[in-house]
Amino acid sequence: MNPEMILFFIFGAVSLIGAIAVISFRHPIYSALSLIVTFFAQAGLFVLLGAHFVAAVQVIVYAGAIMVLFLFVIMLLNLGTLSAKGALTGKLKGVAIVLGILLAVQGIYIAVNALKNTALQDAEAATETVTTYTIGELLFSKYLLPFEVTSLILLAALIGVIVLVKRENQTEN
Repeated sequence: MNPEMILFFIFGAVSLIGAIAVISFRHPIYSALSLIVTFFAQAGLFVLLGAHFVAAVQVIVYAGAIMVLFLFVIMLLNLGTLSAKGALTGKLKGVAIVLGILLAVQGIYIAVNALKNTALQDAEAATETVTTYTIGELLFSKYLLPFEVTSLILLAALIGVIVLVKRENQTEN
């Protein structure tokens, strides 16, 4: 076994254990910290694949900024351990299962179409070199609308959390 194969299995195992820990812990802070471990392990896998830019973005954006936002929301809402009383029951559980199945079908559909389109794009991209400049140019020209919509969704979520916390604080006083 070469060192790259050993590192692949180590990063894969850490990623799998971290992902299982995210859904296993009852305390949200421990789940968020497990998610950070998973993000770092996936960044290691990206480095092994030679995608250093993607690995850096994984660490900076997800393990850094997004997890700070998650931890901020968890602390702002003052979430303790999750109790069984708040679990989904009856009709809500059925709706969650149906939505989960629809999401899985959509993911499979996207994956199949991506595989079809990848063969065509690989032939075109073989002559192109991807740099951070080309990524930035695409992000702020062709993909500007999805980029802005994502930022607005995050802003709306943050405002929603603040409104919920203020409403709960006013009812407690």
